[in-house]
Amino acid sequence: MHKQICIILLVFFAPFLFSETDNFNNFLMESSRSFRAGAAVNYTEVSACISAIVELGDSSSYQALFSVVNAGFPEVISYEALGAMDVIPGDLFLFLRNVILSNSYDEKLAAFRAGITSNRLSIYERGQIAELALEQTLNADEDNIDLDTLRYSAVLALTQMRWTRAGPLAIRHYYRVQAEFLRYAVHKERFLEAIAFMGAVGNSQAAFVLGLQLGLINANTERTGYFDAEITKAIIQALGFIGDNAAFDHLLQVSNLSYTEDIQAAAREAIDSLRWRVR
Repeated sequence: MHKQICIILLVFFAPFLFSETDNFNNFLMESSRSFRAGAAVNYTEVSACISAIVELGDSSSYQALFSVVNAGFPEVISYEALGAMDVIPGDLFLFLRNVILSNSYDEKLAAFRAGITSNRLSIYERGQIAELALEQTLNADEDNIDLDTLRYSAVLALTQMRWTRAGPLAIRHYYRVQAEFLRYAVHKERFLEAIAFMGAVGNSQAAFVLGLQLGLINANTERTGYFDAEITKAIIQALGFIGDNAAFDHLLQVSNLSYTEDIQAAAREAIDSLRWRVR
């Protein structure tokens, strides 16, 4: 009822209340600080305030709404704040970009999630948000849980979008995860994701990197008979997705070794996908 009354009043008086925007913003910011500190917060009042901000429609409210998103409120409240950010006027892309560039790691992660799920941002803007987020994580020189979550989330988003602009970042990410995997710092799933990322966004440079890795796997298989089936198949499939003929010799060698039939079939399919250029 409180929320409904608030909306009704604002419909009639919003043209005269723009001076009140700061009050609503301050209330949300304070409520978010209190919630993060473990204090009791009235969800109905927070929801009513978000509705009031939507009616007022001022871009100065982005930060207040974002504080709700980042505070860890129940999902229904967070979604309401995200929805408000999507509809109030202003440059939402610029706001989220600046948060990812300048703010703390937990806020970078929250801004990425807000941007990648936004119905307001175009696919191009969402791709830029994910690319920037990944770049920030790769440039960081410290370990942080939020930073790691951001990096892997950005990789999955860029893979799904097949964001080819992120090709150089994909190679950097691949080498980092490979090193982490070899020292047992990450699960194999993360390495498989890095390989898939290379396949989705990579170019001839990515094909060269993955081709070298397949060459090493082939040599080890020939010498010892041992290979990791998941990683080997993932690399072969990624090379097929990229389709660069630089990987041809390594893919062809697969047929001469004691790989399983599914890996042999994947190599044949990858070879069929290669694009041949006249040199």
